Amino acid sequence: MNGLAPCAADPDASRGRRVDEPPSRFRNEFQRDRDRIIHSTAFRRLEYKTQVFVNHEGDLYRTRLTHSLEVAQVGRSVARALQLNEDLTEAICLAHDLGHTPFGHAGQHALNDCMRDFGGFEHNLQSLRVVDELEEKYAQFRGLNLTFESREGILKHCATRNARALGDVGRRFIDGTQPGLEAQIANLADEIAYNNHDVDDGLRSGLISQKGLCEVELFGRHHHGARREHPGAHDRIIVYETIRRMIGHVVHDLIGHSAQALAAAAPANIDEVRVAKERYIGMSDDVLRAHRDLKRYLHAELYRHPKVQRMSDTADRTIRWLFAHYLAEPAHMSSESGSPASAAGPDDLARQVADYIAGMTDRFAFGEYERWSGQAASRHS
Repeated sequence: MNGLAPCAADPDASRGRRVDEPPSRFRNEFQRDRDRIIHSTAFRRLEYKTQVFVNHEGDLYRTRLTHSLEVAQVGRSVARALQLNEDLTEAICLAHDLGHTPFGHAGQHALNDCMRDFGGFEHNLQSLRVVDELEEKYAQFRGLNLTFESREGILKHCATRNARALGDVGRRFIDGTQPGLEAQIANLADEIAYNNHDVDDGLRSGLISQKGLCEVELFGRHHHGARREHPGAHDRIIVYETIRRMIGHVVHDLIGHSAQALAAAAPANIDEVRVAKERYIGMSDDVLRAHRDLKRYLHAELYRHPKVQRMSDTADRTIRWLFAHYLAEPAHMSSESGSPASAAGPDDLARQVADYIAGMTDRFAFGEYERWSGQAASRHS
């Protein structure tokens, strides 16, 4: 299998696609998945979707697109070091946020609340829905018709009631089994990427400080090391050096700890990975604790900062207003939202409205609110 570990996902032994297709002459099945994701409409929209700061607040802040690229870079590095499948890992990383709403987590919380009587909304499940149903680029099938392995990795978590409706890809949430190793890598690469780039964006915004972050073990240790080794460097360079060292520290630990776990268990193939009681990809206890301490700091000091909260409140109002409006006036959704809303029942209409809103960029959502309400959303605090 081209030098890969026996427990790596093998594109030649994939569990297949929902609709059979002839193989490509020059690409394996996971490379095809990656390419379909990159060329999807949902992937392009990520450029204008919030990570923490709304897109128009600054050109250098991360968006969902740049976040996804950073996740893919971390994921590929880990997969390569462990002799696992880089192509599959990259595909999962690039697709993991395709279903995210505008306005980051504030948008998801608002849309989930709007959908409470209609089955709820979860961006992870929506990402699978995007690749399975909502992308419309192929004459032979709906969605992107990705392999089972890519779909398995995209679906990081899922309520049991939803898992039952998803067939084979939802089965592990009922049986309590594990995803493949590449999916496990993508999950942790996501956490590593957003923890570190949110530090960078938070410092750039001025909402958190180096002094405050130095009280957090993971940042403080590497910040002091960078200062000691480069005493004359500019503050901004020290921040970059600190973040670079933090990422390296956590990724190296993840690779080393996972390699030990895999060597001890020696799974013979991906099926043995799936039936294992615990996941093989993970960090050591000390690094996991430090990583989670940084995450808690960011939640307390950045994500709940009054400026971020004011933006979140604006996002919440915008999403709720749009949801109620489109339910009452479904014809106001553009034709790209899918089949005619007037032909759908109440639950189907609500889901169609959720699909439409989730697919919006930040600026399109603001524009639609201003267009139909006649009011300008307060975008700046």
